[in-house]
Amino acid sequence: MTVHHLNQLLLVCSLVLLVAVAAVRISSRSGLPSLLVYVGIGVLMGQDGIGNIHFDNAEMTQVIGYAALVVILAEGGLGTKWKEIEPALPSATALALAGVAVSVGVTATAAHFVTGLEWRQALIIGAVVSSTDAAAVFSVLRKIPLPSRVTGTLEAESGFNDAPVVILVVAFSTAGPVEHWYVLVGEIALELAIGAAIGLTVGWLGSWGLRHVALPASGLYPIAVMAIAVTAYAAGSLAHGSGFLGVYLASMVMGNAKLPHWPATRGFADGLGWIAQIGMFVLLGLLVTPHELGDDVLPALLIGLVLTMVARPLSVVLCLTPFRVPWQEQTLMSWAGLRGAVPIILATIPMVNGVDGSRRIFNIVFVLVVVYTLIQGPTLPWLARKLRLGGDPEAADLGVESAPLERLRGHLLSVAIPEGSKMHGVEVNELRLPAGAAVTLVVRDGTSFVPLPTTVLRHGDELLVVATDPVRDAAERRLRAVGHGGKLAGWLGTGGSAR
Repeated sequence: MTVHHLNQLLLVCSLVLLVAVAAVRISSRSGLPSLLVYVGIGVLMGQDGIGNIHFDNAEMTQVIGYAALVVILAEGGLGTKWKEIEPALPSATALALAGVAVSVGVTATAAHFVTGLEWRQALIIGAVVSSTDAAAVFSVLRKIPLPSRVTGTLEAESGFNDAPVVILVVAFSTAGPVEHWYVLVGEIALELAIGAAIGLTVGWLGSWGLRHVALPASGLYPIAVMAIAVTAYAAGSLAHGSGFLGVYLASMVMGNAKLPHWPATRGFADGLGWIAQIGMFVLLGLLVTPHELGDDVLPALLIGLVLTMVARPLSVVLCLTPFRVPWQEQTLMSWAGLRGAVPIILATIPMVNGVDGSRRIFNIVFVLVVVYTLIQGPTLPWLARKLRLGGDPEAADLGVESAPLERLRGHLLSVAIPEGSKMHGVEVNELRLPAGAAVTLVVRDGTSFVPLPTTVLRHGDELLVVATDPVRDAAERRLRAVGHGGKLAGWLGTGGSAR
């Protein structure tokens, strides 16, 4: 490749990114998941579009797609709040395991008898489309505050169910007869156990190291966090475990560990996640050939109808009824089983393995994901309102950034007070921080000053809090408690410790 060709490639990539970023505005207003916009950009650039780019390398797409999924799962794990998903772990685990089994069985049966696909092809399709995508779900629900059990269940399910689905697709796409179901179940359980153990271990060790080692520049912390997350994936995969589960759990552990410079880390991970989504979906749009989809539209619609109206609701009812989840929440979670990045990426596995009819499998999955996301996405907010599951938004959480002072054995906490925080109107002395912690500086409207004990805090203020090592966590817990419950937090059951 010459320098001229490199410059052309860089120009095309930069223009695609700019168009994709601008397209997010359109998707946010219309309620459509952004994946549809990115796939559309890829299709327009492809051989049937205005770009006339011929691309048919399924193996490269799979490799890049796996790399993008690692980044997306890492970003999702870093943003997962343990307190929200902890109550939903049993139900989410049931959906990610038993729910996937029910969905695969029902969908594969329909694909075989309704569309006439061979059993291997039907099982591959059933496995491929049984993975849900939290990014697609919450991109259309972000303006509607839902019960924590709903959001926690959907988020944890989408993080957990990628692993068993990947294992199933690989097993069904391998040459030779499909193993007995009990052997396959044993392999899935073993791989999940290995991936979980490695993910939790890597996440804990990474969190401990980042909290006890002061790096020379704040920009190194986000890089280190993402490197640790990728390490969990690679280690899990090399140990013949589930790397996807490993990276999600490691990221979730780090995301709940109060790491230094956390807002910067979240921003960095969020940006990488967007780049991964854009690149992956544009590449998938390039891989598809629209003029070949005609014969596969009807089978995709029929399989998708069974998946959406039978398989998903049945799996939700069977898995969540024992946990006494109200029917309104079950209804929403049934309809919220959006498919996104994972199914289309997984559809490249049989193509790479040379499975008969693999191109048709890819086309059916592509049409199914696009059409049913187009139908379900815009209607999710409407359904949530009809089921009366939208409530009053909770008080906004504080943005707390921590920087370690290694030689001074202390920490600097940078605290941003957002709109909706109940810290507004609280005096500094009413924060009741533990001994060893104090507010040393307030930045208001671009002006910095040293606060008095009677200084009243306001929305938009940024506080600089100095805390010694022993009370660092207690100080942050107290600040967050006041942000959610006001100056009486602790006495009114909103958490936090008071002196």
